[in-house]
Parts: sequence; structure tokens; C-alpha cells
Amino acid sequence: MVAAAAAPINRTGDEPEANDHPANISLAGLICQSLAEAIPSTRRMSFVNVLSRDQQIQIISCLTEGQSIRATERITGIHRDTIMRLGARVGRGCAELHDRMMVGVRAGRLVLDEIWGYVGKKQKRVQRHEIAHKGDQYTFIGMSASAKAIISYRTGKRDSENTDLFIQDLRERVLGAPEISTDGFHPYKTAIRDAFKGRASHGVIVKTYSVTNFAVKEAARRYSPAEVVAVERDVPSHISTSYVERQNLTLRMTQKRFARLTNGFSKTLTNHAAAVSLYVTHYNLCRVHEALRTTPGVALGVADRVWTIGDLLDATLAIEPNRPVRVKRNFTVVKGGKL
Repeated sequence: MVAAAAAPINRTGDEPEANDHPANISLAGLICQSLAEAIPSTRRMSFVNVLSRDQQIQIISCLTEGQSIRATERITGIHRDTIMRLGARVGRGCAELHDRMMVGVRAGRLVLDEIWGYVGKKQKRVQRHEIAHKGDQYTFIGMSASAKAIISYRTGKRDSENTDLFIQDLRERVLGAPEISTDGFHPYKTAIRDAFKGRASHGVIVKTYSVTNFAVKEAARRYSPAEVVAVERDVPSHISTSYVERQNLTLRMTQKRFARLTNGFSKTLTNHAAAVSLYVTHYNLCRVHEALRTTPGVALGVADRVWTIGDLLDATLAIEPNRPVRVKRNFTVVKGGKL
């Protein structure tokens, strides 16, 4: 499902002095500066009264390196509720940052896949009224095969509706008619045909596994795949989803919410989506890819250098306000038990 990218602000909440601006401002700096200037100062409040900048960086570093909320609490000495609030806020800012940066992308080959996770409880224990926001939640990921950058993503149920929305979002971000590789999930075919108007080359790779794992159909119970005994490809013949499948491993290892056989799973869909957004933006802008020797964002051309966690915080906190918007409700005074 969908989802959703200045000079670093060194004194959050204070206006910088005139001589604080460096002579050469990077692309990351320009983005942070423009975002900060576009947001009213009253909305650029931060956790400065609670957390220092170093503490914020330490928290986000832990959350992007596979630590759970409680492990981060033990490492940093900061209460888990504060950690979750900061993580959720930065995650929402990451979704907005990704949405602004990943536009007009040129990618000759795209690889698509979905990774399983769950929220709240396993699917077999989900009640009818909880179907939409509990149980199995898949994250659709579309990435460039050459730059290894995640261009589009969406978190939600693995169905036709979310597949269509995911492909439509991907189409709005890329230029031209790229070659697309997917697995054998059937909704991809019609979604890609409708979104790209039949101009994109869509290749499907179908893997056949040994019979030892056929009895286990639920993704929640498959902790390791069975041996691949056959591979079928539609044209073009060189299609592959290996890059995005390797990226799925990175996601599972760097986001504790996706780790199997633990109690670190997400309890709410909102926090789950925020964690995915944080991962995607950190993966694109901050994490150096071993094969590329730089970040996927630099390889794709949406960033001019490797971002630090501080750069990521500056950009995202400038977008996302400190406190959620309060919903105003009309109350009726009840006197004597009668309206």
C-alpha cells in the first residue's frame, strides 16, 4: 500500500544569526532551509524542552539500526513513550519528505515486491471490526534496479485496491515507460497496464518451490523459504526481483517491527506506517549501499551527498509539527440528566 522525502538548524526553536550561513549550502541544506521558512515559527516547535539534539539523533539512530522501542529505552535512558512520539513524528515527516523529493525520477528498470508484517495480532485472531487495521499488513515496495533507491511504497492489505493505488503512485513519480519486474501476484498485471497505458514492459517471474513447504500456506508461518526448483519468466527474459528481495532482508534486519518470533511487532497501523516511512527515507538518503559506495538517493540523483541523521531530523521536524492537530468537538451541557 502506499505510502509514502539548508543549512542544518543547529538551535531548534531559535532563529539563526546572519553569520551562521555557510558559504556553500548543500542540497540537503537548501531543502531544510526552504521547509523551515515555509512553516510558521509556531509550528516549528521541537522536543527541545524535553530532548536535546544529541538525544534525538541517538534515538533515531537506534530505531534505524534494528533496535526495539524498549531496547532503545535501555540504551538511551529515555522513556519509551517519548521515544515512540519522536519516532512517529519523524516518520510522518519522512513520508512528506519522500513525497516531495521522489518526483520526476528517471529509471529504466523497476523491481516490485511485497513484504509481510502484522499489526496488533496475527490474522487468525483478528475480529471482524478490526480487519482494516489489524492482522496482516503488507508493504509494497518499488525500487530502481540500477540505483537501488526506493521510489514508491505503500503499507496495507495485499489486495487489488492497494495494488492499484501503489502502482498509480509509482507512475506519478517516474518518467517514461520503464521495464517493470514483479512476482506472480495477479493484480499487478491489470494495475500496471492501466497506470502505464500499456507502454511499460511488464515481466513476471514465478518461482516454484519444493513440496516440503506446500502444506504451510500462511506467510506468518514460513520462517524460511523452501528450495526453489523451477523459475518461469515472461518476456523480457532477463527480468529479476532479486534486488528488491535483498532490500526486504535489509528492512527486516533494520526495523524491529518486522522481526519474526518477537513481541516487537507494531501495535497500531499508524506507528507501523511511520516506521516504514522512517526506514525508506533513511535507506535512500543516509545508508551507504555497499555495491554503490554511496546512498541510493545520490545514485538516483535526488541528493547531492550522504545525509546524516541530523540532516534527516532537520528536514523532517521542519515539516511535521510538534503536536498533532486537535480536533474541536461541540459539547452539549447536560443538566439534570436531560438535554
